[in-house]
Amino acid sequence: MARGKVQIKRIENLVHRQVTFCKRRAGFLKKAKELSVLCDAEIGVFIFSAHGKLYELATKGSMQGLIERYMKTTGGSLQPDLSKETQPLDAIEEINMLKKEIEILQKGVKYLLGGRSEEMTMDELLILEKNLEIWICHICSTKVSKFN
Repeated sequence: MARGKVQIKRIENLVHRQVTFCKRRAGFLKKAKELSVLCDAEIGVFIFSAHGKLYELATKGSMQGLIERYMKTTGGSLQPDLSKETQPLDAIEEINMLKKEIEILQKGVKYLLGGRSEEMTMDELLILEKNLEIWICHICSTKVSKFN
């Protein structure tokens, strides 16, 4: 059975759009890795989701190394702006960051279950929204794979 031709236009349904983004992003990154292995190519990919989340892939070495090589090759004078987020965190910083995220998620769950006694900041709400979108994506992907 052949697949139908997909019309390339914006998906209006938010859930379908998020599921499609997750699946196509994974497929795109897989193809980039395959191209790198098959053709011995250095590949660097940046993907920013609609909500600003960064996904990146550097097949050989680091993304910083690829950017520096790109700048040398193109003769660009711009220095790459690599923020602290792309640098590896030491274990203590990572633990503290994860503890804070867990605390925010627990607060969000209480908030969603009707315990709205304590207010959430805008940053906490944005983090909760991002996690809910990821969960929806996983749920929809599982649902689609089980019933198709």
